[in-house]
Amino acid sequence: MSERYEYLPHRLLRQRVRDSASGVEGELMAVINENVSEADVEHWTELAYIRGSSGREFTTSVANVEAAD
Repeated sequence: MSERYEYLPHRLLRQRVRDSASGVEGELMAVINENVSEADVEHWTELAYIRGSSGREFTTSVANVEAAD
């Protein structure tokens, strides 16, 4: 099995973004292609790590990330 994750470039890194699924805003800290495989089948998913105003980071699908107004 290959690496568990890899960092990906994103045009909104280090900028203010909104998670369209929850409506929460914060700074996009990283986009990671993460290996969430079980057993012998590889499965990768792209996650966005967003740091909210509390300082805590949360994840969401990269598809949910949009620039904040």
